[in-house]
Amino acid sequence: MEAVPGRARVYIACVVLGALLCLLPRPTTAYPPWWAVVLPAVLYAGGEWFARRRFPGSFHPVLLAAAFLLPPCAAALVVLPGALVAPVEQRPAGLRRIWRTAQLVLAVWAAARTHTALDGGTAVGTPDFPYALVPAAAAVLAFCLVLTVLDGGILALAEHVPVRSAWRGLFPRTLAPLAVHGLAGLMMAVLWRSPYGPPAALLVLLPMCVSWWAFAQYHRERGAHQATIRALVQAVDIKDRYTRGHSERVGQASMMIARELGMDDERVEVLRFAGILHDVGKLGVPTRLLRKDGPLTPEERRVIELHPEYGHEMVRGISFLGEARAAVLHHHERLDGSGYPYGLAGGQIPESARVVAVADAFDAMTSTRSYRRGRPVAAALEELERCAGAQFDPVMVAALGRAVVRCGWHPVVTADGAPSRPRGPADRSDPSVAGRTGAHR
Repeated sequence: MEAVPGRARVYIACVVLGALLCLLPRPTTAYPPWWAVVLPAVLYAGGEWFARRRFPGSFHPVLLAAAFLLPPCAAALVVLPGALVAPVEQRPAGLRRIWRTAQLVLAVWAAARTHTALDGGTAVGTPDFPYALVPAAAAVLAFCLVLTVLDGGILALAEHVPVRSAWRGLFPRTLAPLAVHGLAGLMMAVLWRSPYGPPAALLVLLPMCVSWWAFAQYHRERGAHQATIRALVQAVDIKDRYTRGHSERVGQASMMIARELGMDDERVEVLRFAGILHDVGKLGVPTRLLRKDGPLTPEERRVIELHPEYGHEMVRGISFLGEARAAVLHHHERLDGSGYPYGLAGGQIPESARVVAVADAFDAMTSTRSYRRGRPVAAALEELERCAGAQFDPVMVAALGRAVVRCGWHPVVTADGAPSRPRGPADRSDPSVAGRTGAHR
């Protein structure tokens, strides 16, 4: 959302307008005392500020407790201080903060409205178990549904995610943590209305803090994984200066193809890793071969062609990479069986490897390097289509074409400052060989 398209800004403006309408008081509404709104608002603001500095999470139990305790417009007010002061890492920070605030105001208002309609306030105050669970569950579903609808819309309009896949999987992924937060919120609401009052309600947050701490450990571990990947890629870039930046762009193109094919977010991330790491085996190839000026001998080419197997050996013990390991090993296989290292053909080639092969060839053709100029994007896509069916999977080629037409592609000049060298046979050949040179040169 860094460069926000105009249509996404209009969408955000509509959501903000809807949120403002939700905050307007209703003449028929009986309002709670001011402290009943300020106290959860302050608690949410403090928790949100702390949580977002420790890990990417949210303090939703307090919002849901407010939805169970307060009228809809008052519950929506609880969102404002916390959402407006919460840190935002990505730009444009102001627009992201406004978007998040409006999104949560709408979600909390919908949850409170649903809870009130089912007479949840009486059930919480009595307390009437297990009936109190029914309006609470409905409110959580409404909260989750609003977030899902709005998130899918912004993904389609601002992130260029295909409409048919923008909402795919969002609801269950959002519902799972919110169901836990909803139970915590209901416990807070019941204790709040109990003779022990608000201080007892705060005790509910202690086990939630423990679970957030465990969640933070998971994110630290994930951050360590990504740091490891970055270190490997930087080592490859230093070793093979002619293709500097190539790995990151192949990861980006692989991600575009995966999204176009409607894969879920987790698999898209794995394929991004696959694209980034596809050439990691170059670390096992002698540097003099990677930097050699002039054509390679057949023996030297055979040594370079060992890099997929070297790469697979390096990453096969990293469990979180999943099918990315197969892509590292097989990204130079061809559909007609003439590729390497094992000469797999057609469906024998893992899908992840077919994605990375197309992304690899596309970036190799469109990147300007010190020894040759990159081809225009349209020309590179035409060459991929010409080789589809023989070297590349036509489905992957078509997906990349659609993604590039919709999102664009901005090739980057690589190997800045690297000495020029004469064009080798690989550079003069057809794109099928150009695809291989994405790894070789």
